[in-house]
Amino acid sequence: MNNMKVFLLMSVLTAILVGIGNLFGGPQGAMLFFLIAMGMNFFSYWYSDKMAIRMTGAQPLSPEEAPELYAIVRELSAKAQLPMPSLYMTPEQQPNAFATGRNPEHSAVAVTAGLVRLLDREEIAGVLAHELAHIKNRDVLIGTIAATLAGAISMIANAAQWSLMFGGARDEEEGGGNPLGAILMIILMPIAAAVIQMAISRSREYRADAVGAAISGRPLGLANALTKLERIAQQLPADLTPATAHLFIVNPLSGASLANLFSTHPPIQERVRRLTEMASRPGAGVSI
Repeated sequence: MNNMKVFLLMSVLTAILVGIGNLFGGPQGAMLFFLIAMGMNFFSYWYSDKMAIRMTGAQPLSPEEAPELYAIVRELSAKAQLPMPSLYMTPEQQPNAFATGRNPEHSAVAVTAGLVRLLDREEIAGVLAHELAHIKNRDVLIGTIAATLAGAISMIANAAQWSLMFGGARDEEEGGGNPLGAILMIILMPIAAAVIQMAISRSREYRADAVGAAISGRPLGLANALTKLERIAQQLPADLTPATAHLFIVNPLSGASLANLFSTHPPIQERVRRLTEMASRPGAGVSI
């Protein structure tokens, strides 16, 4: 199912780019943007995990730098029957985390400096188990590709804006590019980026919460972490690109009302309620 979503996501992106290319430069523009779309699709499938890491400013984390974090992930990975992912840390002081990679064998988990500093061990284990659940559920590929494509689309829109500002008048006089097409591109590209991110189903967070709680065996650890993360995120929005917001366990830009408009995260209150209900059941978190 997730592979089908990846294919549909890439197909929609290609259609959007070809249509805008046609508006901007006619048949030649359509062909140019078709080639751009093909290149973006290829790159995003094979290298989107590296781009997501780079876009968030995450750096590799060694066992010597974070022995306790490695111990937690090793234990949880064994319980989840997953290969040990690579670990990264971003300098963000807002506590948060995300997983990336195209499959469990090529996966990574990134945490913020604030997560390690502000959460206790049980809460950190709950968050890491949630991210491992995304890897186990194979959610990470589509989420990582969406982040890469949304970032690339934003860059193209910015390039079109600068082109219109400095070259639009000359092109019109010389019979070059279509200024109307450039204006439409500037308007439609960010919308396309938002639509791509909205392709990330909110239900995947509920699934990852449930599987993560089963992996850790402590649903309340994750519930407490989510409550704390949301409260701090509202007070301390992260300095991150909106293209990567859907990757994180809670919306890192939740302090911004515009970010909430396109939020891919379900309400924290509902996630906490489900985890609390799960904790009250006999044998909660024993099976995956």
